[in-house]
Amino acid sequence: MESILLALSGTSTAEVEITNSIAVIYSVAAGLLGLLISLTYMKTGNRISKNFARTLITLPILVCIVLLVVNGNFGTSIAVLGAFSLVRFRSLQGSSRDISFIFFSMTIGIVCAVGEVILAATLTIAICIIYFILNAIKYGANNTEEKDLRITIPENLDYSDIFDDLFEKYTKTYRQIAVRTTNMGSMYEINYRVKLKNEREEKQFLDDIRMRNGNLTVICGRCDMNEAEEL
Repeated sequence: MESILLALSGTSTAEVEITNSIAVIYSVAAGLLGLLISLTYMKTGNRISKNFARTLITLPILVCIVLLVVNGNFGTSIAVLGAFSLVRFRSLQGSSRDISFIFFSMTIGIVCAVGEVILAATLTIAICIIYFILNAIKYGANNTEEKDLRITIPENLDYSDIFDDLFEKYTKTYRQIAVRTTNMGSMYEINYRVKLKNEREEKQFLDDIRMRNGNLTVICGRCDMNEAEEL
């Protein structure tokens, strides 16, 4: 009973001897807060990864347990550092949003491990509210209207201004991203980022482009999320 009162009071693990009951309390608290973080991730994003959402629940628990096990042991600390280094090189590149949620979960796990359960709960609730507010007001979401436009043209066409009048007619903004040669150098593929004035005119826009490029391939779609959310 005494250990439970110490855990709930926010006493640092450096000031009390770690017992199984304290470790269980801290780990359960980290898991519950991880669940709240995972729900926030699912409710505030357009694209959701099932595995990532589950990871956000378990990550605070694992971080909390690791820190409780280390608890001043220098040798164990070095071993844990090496393990985390291996995990880092096995990781796939994620978006800035994914990285922020990973740091969020790890931070809460660390705060729980030092015994500040109330502080961890307060931080979790506050940051989750911030995520919901930013999602509700669509902060920084102006670029979601951008589309990736890829046009293939013959090598004898000058691509520098051939579509400028069509862009002025159908788009709010446009910019050329890249140009590359295809089909053994006999064609060019031009990559643009465009914002259409009217989504209903997309077909007419593509038809007019096909009239210019000799009915070669034209691809128009949403920008890749990982590319659009680069750090």
